[in-house]
Amino acid sequence: MARILVVDDEPKLGKFVAQALELDGQHVVRVTSGREALEQLTVTPAVEIVITDLRMPDVDGLAVLKAARGRPNPPEVIVMTAFGTAESAVEAMKAGAADYVTKPFAMDELRMRVRRLASQHTAEARSERLLRRLTPDLVAESPAMQAALAAARQVAPTDATVLLLGESGTGKSQLARFIHYQSKRASAPLVEVHCAALPETLLEGELFGYERGAFTGATQRKAGHLAAADGGTLFLDEIGEITPATQVKLLRFLQERTFAPLGATETRSVDARVVSATNRELEEAVSTGTFREDFYYRLNVFAIRMPPLRERREDIIPIAERFLASRGLPAEKLSSRARERLIGHGWPGNVRELENALERAMILAGEAEIGADHLSAGAGAARPRKASDLLVAGFDLDAFEREVVYAALERAGGNKTHAAKLLGITRRRLYSMLASLGAGDGDGE
Repeated sequence: MARILVVDDEPKLGKFVAQALELDGQHVVRVTSGREALEQLTVTPAVEIVITDLRMPDVDGLAVLKAARGRPNPPEVIVMTAFGTAESAVEAMKAGAADYVTKPFAMDELRMRVRRLASQHTAEARSERLLRRLTPDLVAESPAMQAALAAARQVAPTDATVLLLGESGTGKSQLARFIHYQSKRASAPLVEVHCAALPETLLEGELFGYERGAFTGATQRKAGHLAAADGGTLFLDEIGEITPATQVKLLRFLQERTFAPLGATETRSVDARVVSATNRELEEAVSTGTFREDFYYRLNVFAIRMPPLRERREDIIPIAERFLASRGLPAEKLSSRARERLIGHGWPGNVRELENALERAMILAGEAEIGADHLSAGAGAARPRKASDLLVAGFDLDAFEREVVYAALERAGGNKTHAAKLLGITRRRLYSMLASLGAGDGDGE
């Protein structure tokens, strides 16, 4: 059952349309002027379909259409036009009308079109709810984030290769999922590969697969992530960290859509869309020779830059409230002073830092309201000392590096992935640092 607003200055026709739709089980509200329709749209935000006459005095159907389509969750609109006014119908369709009927029309035809739109609206709403569950961190109240989401919606239906740019913690992986689930590949696999989390020797095998006996320990054949993404999307996170050798193999796949598993003599082809993400400035990496220029241009077909949290302050409180809701807590848990502190902080760690600060504040507040003082170790905390303050007689850089690395490992409970995030570096770089400190065990976590 859909909620329908019928607008016609001819009371008899409007009543006839409303009664016919009510027979189908639709919930119908009927008004007799465009001005009443505008008021009804304001007081009844849940309207799903509007059926409006186009020619009405004072406020016409085109104004009703534009008002309806301008709402946050816009209803579908069917316009009713008199015979011989095709130009008006075309204008209405250009303004966003879903359909139109020409008077006089068969009521069964209108009922069929309404049923079709109601079914379509229900399916889209279900899809939107599913998408929100799959991408819970995508909050877009700010113009900067709305622009990023608009670009994602624009490219999602295509098969174009997408490059997501932005600082760590801005939600690039969430946007990659958004693109996949908005695409025609949504029912196929989304395979996520964190390139920096795997040493080079393992990354190639994980990506391209390998044959039995391809290397020591390859006791059986493995298909690899590319094959697993056939028909779907391959998301390559931290693409800026892969080595030139792997770049060459991925470049070949992007050019020819074929690849050769390790130890194989024949190439294979898969239909996988590639979405990649990086927090590095790849153009600088190209200029320094650490990233292949041809590979960069193959990745950079359609780039979307995710804005840092400091450039989208309108999103801070909605993100915080959604985070609290995911823990079963009401928005009122966050005091006004705490909200001010959250908005005033720079958030160099972006959404990830915000969530960590809220997690700690929840623990400190307990059953009480979260106050500004509960956020003192996160938002609004005193900045660390400047590097120049450390440069005193007897300063030992190696010892300082060792102390910082081990402090991060201790805080992360020995988890190297989490420790690398605390340090703001990739896991591969952490392994290198541990090896230089004589502490590399090479066994993962």
